Amino acid sequence: MDRRTFLAGTGVVLLVAPRAVEAKQATKVWRIGLLDGGLPPANLTVKGPFRQGLEDLGYVEGRDYVMEFRYAEGHPDRLPELAADLVRARVDVIVTGGSPGTMAAKEATQTIPIVFWVAGSVVQRGIVASLARPGGNVTGLQQQLNVPKLIQLLKEAVPTVTRVAFLYDPSANSPEEFLRIKLDELRSKAQSVKVEVQPVAVSDPSGIPQAFTEFGRGTNGLVLENPHVLSITADQVCRLATQRRLPAIGYGRRFASAGCLMSYGENLNDMSRRAAYFVDKILKGAKPGDLPVEQPAKFDFVINLKTAKALGLTIPPSLLGRANQVIQ
Repeated sequence: MDRRTFLAGTGVVLLVAPRAVEAKQATKVWRIGLLDGGLPPANLTVKGPFRQGLEDLGYVEGRDYVMEFRYAEGHPDRLPELAADLVRARVDVIVTGGSPGTMAAKEATQTIPIVFWVAGSVVQRGIVASLARPGGNVTGLQQQLNVPKLIQLLKEAVPTVTRVAFLYDPSANSPEEFLRIKLDELRSKAQSVKVEVQPVAVSDPSGIPQAFTEFGRGTNGLVLENPHVLSITADQVCRLATQRRLPAIGYGRRFASAGCLMSYGENLNDMSRRAAYFVDKILKGAKPGDLPVEQPAKFDFVINLKTAKALGLTIPPSLLGRANQVIQ
């Protein structure tokens, strides 16, 4: 073989080889696991914000990726086994909703990338080393879970509120030391606006009625955190609050829509859609530990005037002007 023949042959190899690699990559169908503590949607074929985010980035479901769904249906004790099941399914990345699910996934695998589309206090809980450099196999979007802000808004809407019950899920606030510090801080900040806080734990959807019986005398307000146990029972919680004539505010749009007086918190649909960006980066070779955790800046403040009327309340115009949505 002379030199020109050799070089020509080499050129063919160089031109064809990359195309062969591209063709091989194009046939890869990624397996994306979703681990969530709540209820599955009524119709899984309807694209939610996350899958819509993937579509916006050019991914076609069935051609480029398939989903593996796991829902704990409000029972956080099921999350470890569901996470282990996704590991056994050999998914390429796990997308989690909520801190308990994220921690369960992290305990189940130190190698499969994990993207939390929503989780709170991720450094304090040991989910990531830092926001700027998460390290390990986990990254995503952090929710602020600013419960003192809820008390402040409730006090502005109803100045007569002096004692609030705070419904929360202990299992969503582990470890125990983190929960203690959180409750101490909450009580301190509430005192600054002359409000007393009574924490009331609820860890099972069936325990909502019992939780209401634990409210102390003089309770004239209700503040709701957003664990799955409360999110999936929001209709019941808001109905009971209205029956007891308690102005209630929850962390997340869901509560005002379900009939509570107000809600405040990050736009969860926007966060879920943004999680697709992290998944895209990881599928293209990025390491989760090198992708900084993001803190969303888009918040929703919703006031339910129908509930205000039922409670005999008049919401100050200054507060109405700050709302993103007013439910008539």
